[in-house]
Amino acid sequence: MSDIDFELGPICEATVKGNQRITPPASDEVRHLVLHVDDPAFRFLEGQTIGVVVPGPHAFGNRYHLRRYSVANARQSAAEDGVDVEILVRRCFYVDDVSGERYPGIASNYLCDAAPGQRITLSGPYRSPFRMPPGTSANLLMIGVGTGVAPFRGFIQHIYGQVGGWQGKVRLFYGARTGMELLYMNDQNADLANYYDERTFKAFQGVAPRAHLGAEAGLERSIDENAREVLELVEDPSTYVFVAGLERVEEALDKAMAKAAGSAERWQALKARLRDEDRWSELIYG
Repeated sequence: MSDIDFELGPICEATVKGNQRITPPASDEVRHLVLHVDDPAFRFLEGQTIGVVVPGPHAFGNRYHLRRYSVANARQSAAEDGVDVEILVRRCFYVDDVSGERYPGIASNYLCDAAPGQRITLSGPYRSPFRMPPGTSANLLMIGVGTGVAPFRGFIQHIYGQVGGWQGKVRLFYGARTGMELLYMNDQNADLANYYDERTFKAFQGVAPRAHLGAEAGLERSIDENAREVLELVEDPSTYVFVAGLERVEEALDKAMAKAAGSAERWQALKARLRDEDRWSELIYG
C-alpha cells in the first residue's frame, strides 16, 4: 500500500485497464470495470469491498468523495506486476427534493466515464460480512438483485476456477427488472454461462412481471418458481446463505420465503436459526 490517510485508511493507486458496458443501450447503464493495482502488496478476497476516492473539491467543502463497491472477481496469486480488481458500476442520478433538479451521482459517473489508462485512487479492501465455509461440501445459497450479483461472481470464479472439486450445491437466485438487466446473464454479457456445465452449479433468474415493480419483484418470482428447492436448501444444516443488493432485497426475500415456508413465523424461525449458527450473512447497501 502507499500512503495512509486517517480518514480513508490504506490507499493505493490503480489504472483503468478496461471499462465495458454490459447492458444494452435500451436499459439502465451498468459497466464492468477492470482496475489494475501494480502494488504487489495489494490483496483482496471474494466478497470484500473497495473504496473509490473521487477527488474534490465537492459540495460542502469535502476534499474527496468515497464510495464502496463489491469486488466482482476472485482473489489472485501474488504477482510482481500487481493484480486486477473488477467492479460493477451502475450510472446513477438523483433528484433534489427541494428544487426537483436531476444531478449525476458523483462516484458512479466518475467511474462510468473513466477511460482506459486513467489513474484512480482506491481505499481498502474492507472486511466483508461474507465468509466462505471451510472445505468443499457446504451448500451455498446466493441471493441478490442488481449489482448485488458482483460478489457472487467472485465466489463462483473462486469455487470452480481455483478450489475445484466442490461437492456441495451452489445456487444463485437473482432478480432484475428486465431480461436485459440480468447482469452477467444477458445477451450483452453472459459471463456466468461459463459455469452452467458445472455439475453442482445452477442459476435461477427472475424478471419482474412489469419493469416498474423493480428487480426485487424478479427475485420474488425466481424464488416462487423454485420454492421447494430453496426451502430444502434452507432447511439443510450444510447450507450457508448469502444475500446482497439494495435495501429492498431482504423485504422481497422475506415475502417470498414466508410463502415458501408456509408462514412468516416459520420463515423467521428458520432465518433466526441460520443466524444463530453463523450460516447467514448479508451485504445490503442503500
